[in-house]
Amino acid sequence: MMRKIIGKILDTVLPPAETVSKEEAGAGTDAPNPKVKTISLEELLGGGAPPKEPELRVIGLYSSVEDEKIAELTQALLYLNEMNRLLPEGEEKKPVEFYINTYGGSADDMFALYDVMQVIMEETEIHTIGVGKVMSAGTLLLAAGTKGKRKIGKNCRVMIHNVAAGNFGNLPNLANELEAIQTLQEDYITAMVDNTKFTRKKLEKLLNEKVNIYLDAEEAVKYGLADEIM
Repeated sequence: MMRKIIGKILDTVLPPAETVSKEEAGAGTDAPNPKVKTISLEELLGGGAPPKEPELRVIGLYSSVEDEKIAELTQALLYLNEMNRLLPEGEEKKPVEFYINTYGGSADDMFALYDVMQVIMEETEIHTIGVGKVMSAGTLLLAAGTKGKRKIGKNCRVMIHNVAAGNFGNLPNLANELEAIQTLQEDYITAMVDNTKFTRKKLEKLLNEKVNIYLDAEEAVKYGLADEIM
């Protein structure tokens, strides 16, 4: 592809070699005008091989954390990981950059992608990058990236809160819902503690004291949701 692109550029910039008759050339059939020098692609590039086209390994969450979007991200991660598996032996595996800008969404869908990320990162690094806003379900996804490779924009806002329920009904239904939410909340706190600098005691205290916990970029790094500010 790169050869074709540069070839088209050369055809536009350099006119084709003029032909002359055998009388003008002095011998043989029609021949290129010796005044026009043909430049090879290798010469144009300084004698080296043409550069490889860059491979796009960037994914992004710029919407709610919901099933359709999480399905797309899951398929993308699985595909990019498979591309790493197909690399020649000894060639360095390429990381995936995962940009996150979301108000949050479903805790179940958050955990669906979180679990996939944990499996993928056994073979492929995932560099998470928080920009704009990383809230609710998005915070765990930011923190879940490869340690040492998690970045956050200097103007990014982070928000953490308790897992919320959205179902209503009669008393037995509410009791079942409460039990499910409590289990989900415990799983969320455990995952946050595993991926940040929060202790369970510290995080539970904050979640009990405030409805929403807002952090700026520096605080996000301080608490281990990211490793550095961009």
